[in-house]
Amino acid sequence: MTVHLAADRRLAVEHWLLSAHSCPSRAREEWQEHGIALLPLGTLFSAVRIPGRLVSAAAETADPQETDAFLDEVLDGGPVICDAYGLRYYALVPGSVPVTWRAAAEDWRAQEVDCLGRGTYLGVPRLDVVDQPAYGAGSYWAVPMPSAAVLCAPLSVARLIAAGAHRAAGEVEELRSQ
Repeated sequence: MTVHLAADRRLAVEHWLLSAHSCPSRAREEWQEHGIALLPLGTLFSAVRIPGRLVSAAAETADPQETDAFLDEVLDGGPVICDAYGLRYYALVPGSVPVTWRAAAEDWRAQEVDCLGRGTYLGVPRLDVVDQPAYGAGSYWAVPMPSAAVLCAPLSVARLIAAGAHRAAGEVEELRSQ
């Protein structure tokens, strides 16, 4: 049995993510200088942008640490980036999801969920940025990528969105009835 050290896995993840960029060395420089690199979506991976209100509703908490733990559990360790400034979550999914889940993606727009693929760039934080930055600014890995090419299962992401939408709708109805 082969044992992969955390440093080896992290290096493999870094290499895999950077390979999505046409000039990996430039993306690496962005990570070093700014802590974030713009990587193109739609080839190696795509992203589903989910508003924080849906994630918080599904998790039944607004606490960032509890929410991150919830995402780790319901997405089976699939990678998620949180934009703490805009309070949006980006579940990294296979590159084909925006095309293969087109009908679902259209339905999700009513919930302000968007499937991001070809022609879109995502700000991807350095792999060591795993804690929410101070003052709600910046992006971090809410659920770090465990190994190269390990992504969120689209069905798990769809279930998360459905649960968040259902609970958020219930909260609105409860407020209206009061």
